[in-house]
Amino acid sequence: MSPVLDTALVPPREREETIRHAVWESVVPVDIDHHLPPKDLSVHIGLGTVGPIRICSARATALTVQRTERLAREDEEPAVFLGLQLTGTSLVTQNDRQSLLRPGDFALYETTAPYTLDFNEGVAHHFLRFPRAALALPERSLRDIAAVPLGSDNPVASLASTYFSQLAVSEELRRGLHADAIVEPSIELVRAVVASQLGNSSLARAPMEATLNLRITQYIRAHLADADLSPARIAAVHGISVRHLYTVLARSGISLGDWIRSHRLAECRRELAGPNGRLRTIAAIGRSWGFVDATHFSKVFRQAYGVSPRAWRDQNRPRPSA
Repeated sequence: MSPVLDTALVPPREREETIRHAVWESVVPVDIDHHLPPKDLSVHIGLGTVGPIRICSARATALTVQRTERLAREDEEPAVFLGLQLTGTSLVTQNDRQSLLRPGDFALYETTAPYTLDFNEGVAHHFLRFPRAALALPERSLRDIAAVPLGSDNPVASLASTYFSQLAVSEELRRGLHADAIVEPSIELVRAVVASQLGNSSLARAPMEATLNLRITQYIRAHLADADLSPARIAAVHGISVRHLYTVLARSGISLGDWIRSHRLAECRRELAGPNGRLRTIAAIGRSWGFVDATHFSKVFRQAYGVSPRAWRDQNRPRPSA
C-alpha cells in the first residue's frame, strides 16, 4: 500500500493543514477536529486501489471527522464507505443512527449525506470506498443500512469483515489479474451483506445483467491509462462477446470509443492543471492516458475544450505567492 502521509516527517505547525489536504485529495473532503495540539498529532495513511475500489488504511491520534451537509451536497462522485474497525472502538453517525464499532465490526455510510466519525481512542481503521453506481443498490436500502453495526451477529458480515481485512493489507491481491478477478466479487459481497442484514434476498439475487452497464463503465474508468484497453479485453473480463458489449453500452447511449476518449481527455486536463502538471511534458501526459500521437492529442484536446493542452496548462499555472 502506497504511503500518502506520515506526520512524523511533517513539522508540527504544518500538520493540521497537511492532514486535511491529504484526506481531501486521497479519501474524501471532510472537516477534521483534532483532540490534541499540533505537536502531539500523529497520522499515518496508506492508500491502495482494486479497480474502482479505493482502500485507505489509517492510524492516528484521537480525532473527529465530519462530512458536513454542504460537503455532502457538493458531492460529484457519490460513494459508499465501508469503515472497518481494527482495534479499540469508534462511533459512526448518519441518518440519525449511531453505531459503536469494535474490532472486526464495520459500518456502511454514504458520501451524499452528512456523517460523523468519532475516534476518541485514536484511529485504527480500514476505509474502503465503493462508487455508489457500482454497488447499484436502491437508495432506500442504503439509507436503511447506513451506520448499522455489522459484524459477528451476521454471518455474511462476519465473512465480509475477514475478506476485506485481508484485501486491505494484501499487495498481491491488489495487482494485475488478481485485482481484475476480485472487483466484482468484492462488490457482490457488499450487496450480499446489505441483503442479509435487511432481510431482502432479492437484492442478492438481482441479475448480474442489471448492473452490467455500471460494472463495465467502472472497469473502463479504472483502466483508462492501460495501453491495451480494448473492446475485446473489456468484453472478456465481463464474460460477454464484443457484440454484446456494444449492445449493452448502446442502451445507455454510450459510444465506446467516444466515451473512452472523452474520459481520457478529462484525466489529461485534470493532470495538466494540477500541481505536477509541469513535471512532465505535454506529450508524456497524453501518452500516459492512451494518446500515443502528440499531434493527434493536441487536436482532440482543442476540439473538446476549445484550447490547446499547452494553453490550458499555462492558464492554470500556480500564481507566485506575494
